[in-house]
Amino acid sequence: MPVVELSASFAKKAACPDGQAKVDFFDAQQKGFLLEVRSSGRKTYYQRYRDERGRERQFKVGRADVLTADQARRKARSVFARAVLGEDPQQRRQELRAIPVLADFVRDRYLPFIATYKRSWRTDETILRLHALPLLGKLALDEITPDHIVEVVTRMRERGYAAGTSNRVVVILRYLYNLAVKWRVPGVAANPTAGIEMGPEVQRSRFLTKEEAQGLVASIAADENVTAANAILLLLLTGGRRNEITQARWEHVRWKERKLYVPLSKSGKPRWIALSPAAMELLKQLPGRDVNTFIFPSAVTGRPSPSLWFPWRRIRDRANLSDVRLHDLRHSFASFLVNEGVSLYVVQHLLGHANTRTTQRYAHLVSETLAQATEIVDGIVAMPSALTAAVDPAPIR
Repeated sequence: MPVVELSASFAKKAACPDGQAKVDFFDAQQKGFLLEVRSSGRKTYYQRYRDERGRERQFKVGRADVLTADQARRKARSVFARAVLGEDPQQRRQELRAIPVLADFVRDRYLPFIATYKRSWRTDETILRLHALPLLGKLALDEITPDHIVEVVTRMRERGYAAGTSNRVVVILRYLYNLAVKWRVPGVAANPTAGIEMGPEVQRSRFLTKEEAQGLVASIAADENVTAANAILLLLLTGGRRNEITQARWEHVRWKERKLYVPLSKSGKPRWIALSPAAMELLKQLPGRDVNTFIFPSAVTGRPSPSLWFPWRRIRDRANLSDVRLHDLRHSFASFLVNEGVSLYVVQHLLGHANTRTTQRYAHLVSETLAQATEIVDGIVAMPSALTAAVDPAPIR
């Protein structure tokens, strides 16, 4: 255990004796400060100290080819001072290393967890990968502040993303941090999304008219991708969600009850989709019932297509409905029912809404239907024109 005057020149010429794995040269000026020289030639500065329990600890200050002896000594002196004040620098370093960066936490903890119950978990993965991780992915969870998240949202809005999309990033991060707190992830004691205000969202509701729906059906029938076209037609006939239809299996069709079983809906629970006579007839005409377990398998993979975007864009453009989203077929299904006098309670169950507030977006259609219904009474109880002409308005007293 040689004691020397540690300096840049000494560190440069110091060598490990033959036959030894390493040798420690202790500084004559500062207690516990040393240079470790290994047989491989690697040289590293360390600071030794004792923790509150009297156990000897060793803190790695840095490599001698990066730090000079004076730089290493100053850093080591700070480490020693913290130890004298009762802090364990080595323990603090271990705690910091245990705090995951956001990208690792998303990959190792968040996504595997939500994939167990959330059918749309891949949407979370896409949103985080495209918008949050490029800026925040390399930061440890305890390093991310509200300002970081606001910066993500600001950049998205500058690039033209809708408020609903940027709000979704905040919602996902909020849930992610709530889970981290619940799981007692090291370093996470608070949620950095707290206090961040959401941007105002525009509730977009596009309902097909009867004429547009008929034109759309004609365009569906003319499409070259028969499997995708039939899936889109069933969406219109049932009001189902995209994944509920594209992932449907033959074994889940209840022919006698005219129902389609959905093992895992958006709410995380199973549900039933009611099948109209037209929907039943469509299913009966589809081929491949004895060949593939899926109702709408891809001709290439035999698995359901992950998206209907390209055939849907082709179909809607041919029908001159370029502003209609695939999800608007679900809205249109509901609007057709409400306009025919079907109660919101029934519509809620047909759509599989877990919360009545979701169905309330169609409440204005109920008002319109009620207003139109009063015209029926006008046709029955109408004031004769001769009578109205004969009435001499009396002065108001």
